[in-house]
Amino acid sequence: MSLELGGIHHLTAVTADAPRNLKFYTKTLGMRLIKKTVNQDDTSAYHLFYGDGVASPGADLTFFDFPTMREQRGNHTVGRTGLRVDSEATLQWWKEHLADQNVATSGIKERFGHVSMDFEDFEGQRFRLLVDDKNKVVPWAKSPVPADKQIIGLGPITLSVPELAPTDAMLTRVMNMRQVRNYPARDSKGEVFVYEMGPGGPGAEVHVSVNPDLPRARPGAGGVHHVAFRTKDQDDLRAWIDRINSFGIRSSGEVERFYFTSLYFREPNGILFELATDVPGFAADEPMETLGESLALPPFLEPHRAQIEAGLKPLE
Repeated sequence: MSLELGGIHHLTAVTADAPRNLKFYTKTLGMRLIKKTVNQDDTSAYHLFYGDGVASPGADLTFFDFPTMREQRGNHTVGRTGLRVDSEATLQWWKEHLADQNVATSGIKERFGHVSMDFEDFEGQRFRLLVDDKNKVVPWAKSPVPADKQIIGLGPITLSVPELAPTDAMLTRVMNMRQVRNYPARDSKGEVFVYEMGPGGPGAEVHVSVNPDLPRARPGAGGVHHVAFRTKDQDDLRAWIDRINSFGIRSSGEVERFYFTSLYFREPNGILFELATDVPGFAADEPMETLGESLALPPFLEPHRAQIEAGLKPLE
């Protein structure tokens, strides 16, 4: 039986304003702060995780807090992140809610298989809210957004590349995804190719937007750092590591992140991919009821807590 990925695990983006980021994602988008921790490779930076009521894999939108300029848009990066809601009526509610919060949106219409609406956060992070009527919300009781209107999770994720063939080879030959359809890009003259993994559906789709005329993106606030895909557990991840190695692809090897175990590598157009386990999850070091309420550090950083806390700016 061939290895299959389970869908999108999380997406990690960049902010240059962590307090405002926290306010936007918890108050405006109504997501739960499920983990307040630090970048394990640069402990002067917050790593904030937002998710659903029980921190489900596939619902995690995460941010590194780096003092940086805005992203310069272009190729070789993630161009847009999908966020799923349960119905067209919910999408209409979001249009009105975002307008009340002074967030501009596109019209609601069918875009290539999904009824959707586009918007951006205060730093230009690009999102597409779309209907997924096959999955249900796992609500967060303290959200300012009504329980039945909350975000289900991530997906699809849109990659922006100048050339399809190398990325297609990575997605299909190495990562066992299926190319299922294509459509003309809405905001450029390019073409978008849709790949699905595991169960399919918008939470397990990658859209690859191909436009050779775009410049190379310059990373920054409002941009995406990497996208992660779901593996069941460590045994599953190690099978993927063997597979990635068998193609001669340079990778990080197994990386212990405490809340999940990871593998990092780049697809040929330079976008950073991560494979991450669904277990043990974010309740590994905090009770589910109080996730995200205090600074959580994995055991290997706990001895340095005083020094790390001294280097962080207050979020509130």
